[in-house]
Amino acid sequence: METASRTLICLLLGGALLLPQNKPPSAAATAHIGKGYELEQKDQYAEAAQEFRAALASDPGASNARYQLAVCLFALGERETSRKEFESLQKATHGDPSITYYLGRLDLLAGDAAGAIHRLEPLMSAPPFPDAPFYLGSAYLTKGDVPGAIKWLREGTKTDPRDFRVHYRLARALQQAGLRKESEEEYARSTELRESYNETARQSTACNQAIRTKPIEEARAVCNAIFDPNDPDRLTTLGMLYGENGKFAEAIEPLKRAAELDPDSFEVFHNLGLTYFRLKRFPEARAPLEKAVSLRPDFFGSNALLGAALYSLKDDQAAYRVLDFAHRLKPDDADTVELLFRVSVILGNQFAGARDYINSLKYLTKASELRPGSPELERRIAEVKSLAR
Repeated sequence: METASRTLICLLLGGALLLPQNKPPSAAATAHIGKGYELEQKDQYAEAAQEFRAALASDPGASNARYQLAVCLFALGERETSRKEFESLQKATHGDPSITYYLGRLDLLAGDAAGAIHRLEPLMSAPPFPDAPFYLGSAYLTKGDVPGAIKWLREGTKTDPRDFRVHYRLARALQQAGLRKESEEEYARSTELRESYNETARQSTACNQAIRTKPIEEARAVCNAIFDPNDPDRLTTLGMLYGENGKFAEAIEPLKRAAELDPDSFEVFHNLGLTYFRLKRFPEARAPLEKAVSLRPDFFGSNALLGAALYSLKDDQAAYRVLDFAHRLKPDDADTVELLFRVSVILGNQFAGARDYINSLKYLTKASELRPGSPELERRIAEVKSLAR
């Protein structure tokens, strides 16, 4: 996948932002946020924005919903409404770097290069996203400050070296500075990266076709053309191609290597955890799924998988916490409801056995909410209540 596109996906998901929240979002807001995240994953930003608006209508204090709404509006090109949401959040967060980054980009899109520089330059000691130096360099270039543009675009080639846009813009700045040799080198690097992306797309099509039509040994020979031990994008692409076609064992090596090279990629860790889960290697699935959840706390898919893995590992209390949250994100998911019911009954019985009847009733009551009208469960709750007297 093209670096620029991967970066955009990362920004749209926005998992790194920590927003102040006096209390957890309401159940209704949480469900809308979960649906919004799923729609973002499918690039359905207009529909996702509707879900985040619904979350805010239910709970105006759901700051993560407001942030995701602002990002969706940005992706849809609704700049003014996006700016209003980000400016509102900026006051609430006292200048969170991720929000300042977006406001800087909006300034640049509006032709306010000086405003973009004013916002973006203070972020450079710890850029919130790898392409922040690219936009700062672009702002300097728009302003006509070629030395400033060269400085920050060169920095951009370090923070996001596979993004052909950085090399192309740097080539233009070097050309304006009269540094012809260096300029031609950067133009060549930009072209190389573009062509590499196009070649990867062609190789991916061939790999996908081979997996579907040939024995795995023959398909592997075709797909190995994508394998590059030093390129996390190609490795992720290869792992996902194997995974999407049910070749989970083959997906492990490229995804593990991609995780080593790109330790902050939600996409890599989610797919690595999913692959281990599909292979029923639950102990190995746990760590990458926990990392995926830490990168995108409100994404239903990773939470549901992690909860199921923890249930399989018999870490019941941890499984309950994660499954309960996943259920709030997507209340109508039957598999999550079933697992949450099972683990609630298990914990209810465990605490009853330990004579902790208060906690036992908490979990059994939860189970009865998930499966109302169960005579067996009602009898068990009555038994525990009688023991608690």
